[in-house]
Amino acid sequence: MRKAKALLFEMGRSGRRGYSLPDNDVPEKSLDQLLPQKMQRNEPLGMPELSEVEVIRHYTELSTRNFGVDTGFYPLGSCTMKYNPKVNEEVAALPGFAQLHPCQPEETAQGALELYYNMEQCLKELTGMERFTMQPSAGAHGELTGLMVIQAYHRHRGDHHRNKVLVPVTAHGTNPATVTMAGYEVVQVPADERGNVDLEALKEAVDETTSALMLTNPSTLGLFEEEILDMARVVHEAGGLLYYDGANMNAIMGYTRPGDMGFDVVHLNIHKTLSTPHGGGGPGSGPVGVKERLTPYLPVPLVEKKGDQFYFNYDLPESIGKVQSFYGNFGVVVKAYNYLRMMGAEGLKQVSTDAVINSNYLASLLQKHYYIPYDRIRKHEFVVSPKTQAKKGAGAGDIAKALLDRGFHPPTVYFPLIVDEALMTEPNETESKETLDAYARAMEEIARIIDENAEEIASGPHNTVVGRLDEVRAARNPILRWQKE
Repeated sequence: MRKAKALLFEMGRSGRRGYSLPDNDVPEKSLDQLLPQKMQRNEPLGMPELSEVEVIRHYTELSTRNFGVDTGFYPLGSCTMKYNPKVNEEVAALPGFAQLHPCQPEETAQGALELYYNMEQCLKELTGMERFTMQPSAGAHGELTGLMVIQAYHRHRGDHHRNKVLVPVTAHGTNPATVTMAGYEVVQVPADERGNVDLEALKEAVDETTSALMLTNPSTLGLFEEEILDMARVVHEAGGLLYYDGANMNAIMGYTRPGDMGFDVVHLNIHKTLSTPHGGGGPGSGPVGVKERLTPYLPVPLVEKKGDQFYFNYDLPESIGKVQSFYGNFGVVVKAYNYLRMMGAEGLKQVSTDAVINSNYLASLLQKHYYIPYDRIRKHEFVVSPKTQAKKGAGAGDIAKALLDRGFHPPTVYFPLIVDEALMTEPNETESKETLDAYARAMEEIARIIDENAEEIASGPHNTVVGRLDEVRAARNPILRWQKE
């Protein structure tokens, strides 16, 4: 096991400095003039004293331990951890974009407004929606925004009794939490024997209290809903709406659109589908699109065009209001727009083609050693169930740690919940055949070791900086800050 690195607090020595500031030419104020007595420390902060080179080496070394799409294969299911082309970063860093201020007059930011306007046209074509807002700052934020729009629509019509949202067991993991946060009641819809939403169960669940069906298609099983048009008809006939979670759009671009399936609202995770950075605390972006009848309820403002001028339109009296300061995370939208323009319609379709091919190819390799439920052609992802291996003493969580030992980030673990010992795996289109083969060999090796000596896998990881943690203790008694002994 690799040796754990000393903390900065442990490395500090009195008298060391990593900076040199010019003399202060502003009259100094006493601490009492700057802060009320009750806000002042009773003892020094105790920050470590370090040289510049110590700090640089410390953080550079730590960065080599971080796992990301630039350092290795990242098959995190339902998250589409694809490579982010660096040209997107260069475009977003152009002075005309990077140095804008959100409060400057519209006439001085015409380029940015034009980009927003053009981005909306692209997303409308991609999804089959009529209008888009770029305000939401992440996918889950887009979910909440979309449900608020649906809620406003029903209330404006006087349908205050519609207080339930149907959520299939194969939906994206954030959906039930978002439904609850929006003030709705979650109604779970089971899956049938083929992994689809059970249409008969859906018919029984739908009634006059149904506000919407919240659906991920393809589902977290990586399966396309074969009866999606019938599902849309059932919900619409009951007066409900359809919400599309765009987490898995990477599988269907250029082949079909949520709007053509019958969905009324869609959010896109452009960090998943359109190649902007994913994770790390943001910023993210989760644009929300709607059909025409829901446009009046979108957040304000919307970007409009009159002649050759672009402007913000705040004249939406039925709007749900703002959901983010200003108009969303502009730099992230710039990166996604650049990706869209680089790829074009045929390029985006090829993305989905390659993602589906990679998924089915990798599934065919792993199926030799692990159980994969629902024997159908998958889309962009699939679920492995090492339930046989779990009976021998090493399950999904143990296999995930064994993958870390072998230099791979593990798939999503124990989700979706309807599959025992689930490993949800998404290879995405940016991975080569050689990478997929290497991953399959690692999984084959892990299966073989479990057959021979499951404890070797169950006691891992063995080659990481930190070994196996007491996960229960960490959850119940977390230590969130360093304390001097």
